[in-house]
Amino acid sequence: MFSFLDYISLPSIIQPIVIILTVAFVGLLFGKIKILNISLGITFVFFAGIVVGHFGLDINKDILHFCQNFGLIIFVYALGLQVGPGFFSSFKKGGLQLNMLSLMVIIAGLILALLFHFICDISLPNMIGILSGAVTNTPMLGAAQETLRQIVPNDSKIVTEMASACAVAYPFGVIGVIIAIAVMYYMSGQRDENKNGARKNKKDSSTYIGEYQIINPAVAGKTIKDIMPLSPKKFVISRVWKDGKVTIPTSETELSLNDHLLIISKKSDIEHIKVLFGEQENVDWNKEDIDWNHIDNSHLVSRRILVTHSKVNGVKLGALKLRNLYGINITRINRAGIDLLPSPNLSLQIGDRITVVGELASIDNVAKTLGNEVKRLKNPNLIAIFLGVILGVILGAIPIPFLNLTVPVKLGIAGGPIIVGILMGAFGHRFHITTYTTQSANLMLRQFGITVYLACLGLDAGEHFFETVLGSDGFLWIGLGFILTIVPVTLVGWLAAKIMKIDYAECAGMLCGSMANPMALSYANSTVDGDEPSAAYATVYPASMFIRLITVQIILILFF
Repeated sequence: MFSFLDYISLPSIIQPIVIILTVAFVGLLFGKIKILNISLGITFVFFAGIVVGHFGLDINKDILHFCQNFGLIIFVYALGLQVGPGFFSSFKKGGLQLNMLSLMVIIAGLILALLFHFICDISLPNMIGILSGAVTNTPMLGAAQETLRQIVPNDSKIVTEMASACAVAYPFGVIGVIIAIAVMYYMSGQRDENKNGARKNKKDSSTYIGEYQIINPAVAGKTIKDIMPLSPKKFVISRVWKDGKVTIPTSETELSLNDHLLIISKKSDIEHIKVLFGEQENVDWNKEDIDWNHIDNSHLVSRRILVTHSKVNGVKLGALKLRNLYGINITRINRAGIDLLPSPNLSLQIGDRITVVGELASIDNVAKTLGNEVKRLKNPNLIAIFLGVILGVILGAIPIPFLNLTVPVKLGIAGGPIIVGILMGAFGHRFHITTYTTQSANLMLRQFGITVYLACLGLDAGEHFFETVLGSDGFLWIGLGFILTIVPVTLVGWLAAKIMKIDYAECAGMLCGSMANPMALSYANSTVDGDEPSAAYATVYPASMFIRLITVQIILILFF
């Protein structure tokens, strides 16, 4: 009769599975423990694997490496799918500036790593492992390990040592970013006038609803179709009050003096709209508890409709001609928690939440056109997941000639799937591929993938980990890792705050995103009232992750 210990100690088909899942369970359990209000979270699975791997269990290496690679593929593809819709837009305006600063953090770390490699006579694979730990980026380590297996396919020890080097530097990578941000917090001058102004400008880009009375005779007698080209700003006229009666405007609606307009725009465009139409009424239309149906005098209804019909996925809003067909007005479109102003060229995606105003019968017809079936969103779109993973793995395996190197560059199982995931998330709707998954479903995929990957990575690195740490080079690796964490973050943080006048909250989020450090982000969020750190983190994280995955592979091929 077998005991639980027999399943762990005796080689069998199920032994690696039992060990991997046990490591994941224990790691997740202990990852909730907080010390000085800091917890390693899911990363503790990595260290739980190291402890178990230290005992030298006879685990089938083929199964272990398969699970490790599969977990990494699932994680990076799901990540790409989640960030894809906003990936390219993150490079616009302020996002471009933040991403350039994030790139500087990455480049500074790579330059330091190469200098330490030559000066301290540390092998490049070990130096890349230290860098991966210093920037708390285990997917980067996975990409580097795969490239190393292409260069030296018969030397598994060097690949394992790279993981050990990462584990040595990782804890201080977490702490280092938090220390740097803590110093920034106390030196930033939270009450500084520039910072307050920057936050105000940031909030001014949010969606705003205002009521305006027409007193400009230049727009009187013109239709909305005639007026819209006169303005360089985008806004939506949601309702028109004429003689106390509310109506839903169409492009042919003619405006008159003293009409009241309910307009949805960016808050920063309020003054421009005042110039165009006239006075703004002192009524707060942005409260959450407004009964729109009561305001619309009962014959008009305001309702949110979900886009769930696959036939309208990727179709431009103007092509549907909903306003002309049903006499309704679309006032807002919410996509992944972000409010968008509707425009004829905006392509709809599965999962969009559209606010529609009109008569009840007309809104029911719009709902039938768009779908509005919540159950369909709850069903996972597995076709896009499997298709994307297949394409990502194939893309990662394609050799790319680079500078006439003997070993061609490959995007690998980390680079290929994340690129395809981003492209599928951003452009899949144009080919009528439904890539929508709920945030909880996508998070489940990512968490499962990275947990399995970290468990296998720890088991593989654990056999020689402690002798590495306690060896002659262990403390040197720890020190170099801490420098690789602190120096790039401090330098770029100082540049962003003092030279470029970026406020503390955005700067902290950008640094956390460039270092892929959610633990440091939790600390940064606790120091401010708003969500600016999280927004900046989300802006730079996708590009930072992608650049790190690719650059370590190129460096190994060029210099090793």
